[in-house]
Amino acid sequence: QVLLAESGGGSVMTGGSVRVSCVASGRSFDGYAGAWFRQAPGKERDFVAAISCLGGGTWYADSVKGRFSISRDTGADTVELLMNNLKPDDTAVYYCATQRRCKFPGEQQDYDYWGQGIQVTVSS
Repeated sequence: QVLLAESGGGSVMTGGSVRVSCVASGRSFDGYAGAWFRQAPGKERDFVAAISCLGGGTWYADSVKGRFSISRDTGADTVELLMNNLKPDDTAVYYCATQRRCKFPGEQQDYDYWGQGIQVTVSS
């Protein structure tokens, strides 16, 4: 069984930075895409960023391009999301996700394992 545990997050002022991390147990991210999604209050869960199965490719939602960066550690046990120049619209619960088998890191239905989520709050 693959378990994902998020950490980091918290509250920050507009323009600040936050790093959220996701540690996998039961299996690493090596060979499987990892991604971050977020759900703001009253809204659906949306894609934020993804990193490819081998770690060489990254994708971002238009709303976070140039501000957020997804990465994976050398051992591929952890996927991180560094969020810079945060805005109040970035306030959400952030979820880490990975796959049962390697697929193109696309939509939510392409991910089989999910973390519990972690809150990021940006104040103006």
